[in-house]
Amino acid sequence: MKIALGLLMGTTALLSAMPGTLAQELTLSSWLPPRHPIVVNAIIPWSERVADVTEGRVTVRVLAKALGAPPAHFDMAADGIADITYGLHSFTTDDRFERSRIGQFSFIGDDARTASTAFWNVYSGQLDAQSEHEGVHLLGLFVHGPGVLYNNKLKIESQDDLAGLKIRVPGGYVSELLGGLGAETLFMSSDEVYEKLSRGVIDGVAFTYEALTAFNVINDLSYGMRVPGGLYNTTWFMVMNEGAWEGISEADRAAIDAISGPAFAELVGEAWNGADSNAIAEILASGIEIYDAPADFLAEIKANAAVFEQEWADSIAEDGFDGTAALAALRAETRVEF
Repeated sequence: MKIALGLLMGTTALLSAMPGTLAQELTLSSWLPPRHPIVVNAIIPWSERVADVTEGRVTVRVLAKALGAPPAHFDMAADGIADITYGLHSFTTDDRFERSRIGQFSFIGDDARTASTAFWNVYSGQLDAQSEHEGVHLLGLFVHGPGVLYNNKLKIESQDDLAGLKIRVPGGYVSELLGGLGAETLFMSSDEVYEKLSRGVIDGVAFTYEALTAFNVINDLSYGMRVPGGLYNTTWFMVMNEGAWEGISEADRAAIDAISGPAFAELVGEAWNGADSNAIAEILASGIEIYDAPADFLAEIKANAAVFEQEWADSIAEDGFDGTAALAALRAETRVEF
C-alpha cells in the first residue's frame, strides 16, 4: 500500500507538471492552531514562496484541519496521507530519530534562529539526518526557543523542590532529565496541556515562552525556571512524501530546496524569536515569576545532562557517528556559555 500510494502520487505529480497541464497542488497537514505564530509567520509564507519560485507549477495548500493527531504526522507524510507535514521527533516513540536528539539537550541556544540553523547544519551534515527520515524528503529541521520549567506550586530551586511534581513533557530527553531529577513526568502534546493543567492533573509543564500564550495556560502557572541556553529543546521536521517529491521536475525541486533547509531554519527561528519576545511581556504582566536556576541546582542539572549526552554519543558511535564532536560543533555555532 505504501509503495502504491507513492507511485500514484508520483505519477500524478509528473502529469500535472507537464507543459500545458494544471499545476501540482500539494497538501500540507498543519496541527498547530491556525493563528499560531509558526503557522502564520513560517509555514504559510514558505508555502506561498513555493508557488513563487516554481512560477506556479507547484502550489501548497495548508489545510485548515489536520489529517491526524500530531504524533502521527511523520508517518502520514511517509505513507502519502498528506504530501507535506511537520512535527516533533520526540512524538515518535521508537528510536528512528536517535541522532536528532542532539537538538533536545540542555544549553543548546537562547536564540531560535541561530539554534535552528545550527541544528540543520549539524544534523543534516555530519549526522546524516536524511538517512533517519526514510520515505520522505527533508524540507526543514528546526528547534524552538529555550525551554523553561513552569509550575504552579513553588519556586523550584533544588531537586528536593522538584521531587514528586507532575510535569508535562513533550517526550524525549527532557522527560529523562526531569525524571532523573525527581519529577513525575507525563507525556502529552501541547494542545492537551490546558485541560490537564486547569484540572490539576499536572502541576507544571516544560514549555517555551510562546507556548504559554499560544495554548492559553498563563493563568494556571506561577513560576518559571530558566537556564542558559534552555533547560531543554524540541527538534522539529518538515518533510514531503518521497513519491510526491520525485514527481516534481528537477528544476522545481532545486528551487524548493533553495527556500527550504537553512533558509527555512532562519525563517521559522525568526518567527519563534518574535513569538517568544511578545509572550515574555504577557508572562511578566501576568505575575508569573521568571527566575534563573540557582548555581547549586544548575550544577546538578549540568551533571545529569552530561550523563545523557554521553549515553547518546556512545549509542550513535556504534553507527560510526561522533556525537561529542557534533554537539561541540552545534554549541560553537550557538555560542552558549554555561
